[in-house]
Amino acid sequence: MTMGELRLPIRTERLTLRELTLEDRAEHARLTGNPDVVRYLYEDVLDAEESLAHLQRRIPARFPDERDWLNLAVEIDGRYLGEVGVYLGSIVNGHCEVGYVFLPEASGHGYATEATAAMVTFAFDELGAHRVAGRLDARNTASARLLERLGFRHEGTLRENEFVKGEWTDEAIYAITEVEWRATKAPDS
Repeated sequence: MTMGELRLPIRTERLTLRELTLEDRAEHARLTGNPDVVRYLYEDVLDAEESLAHLQRRIPARFPDERDWLNLAVEIDGRYLGEVGVYLGSIVNGHCEVGYVFLPEASGHGYATEATAAMVTFAFDELGAHRVAGRLDARNTASARLLERLGFRHEGTLRENEFVKGEWTDEAIYAITEVEWRATKAPDS
């Protein structure tokens, strides 16, 4: 994997993926304070102070080192929609992971799919990934459908793999290799 310079913002057809800032405090608090949004995440609902500390851990955005997350705000026309991230798990093995979380009003427009696709492309193009995974609570069918739309395959489910929010949960693993990703992005002939 080759390391480079982080060039932000990342732009897609409709979206801007940019560094999180303290100006995102109120929107980040709406995100992390919503029980429906955090239902399948590790953190429970966060109060304003906890949410600010959570946001500060995600700032500043920099090119990720091994075992680091790069988390970015997603916006359309200057309006905050949510956040996406990429985790550089292993340089030697070329493993990355993507993550995403969006405000409820952003659902149903394809924003999460479009932003996550940009992070997968970033993992392959900028981080030199061989493989990108998505790991999620197996009950999170909306998240599974997003990954499937992007061409990820379900590789397996780890039964009662993690103890989250007072209960044992199953973890579904999805992944796509660079060759598979490039094939899905090839222009139609």
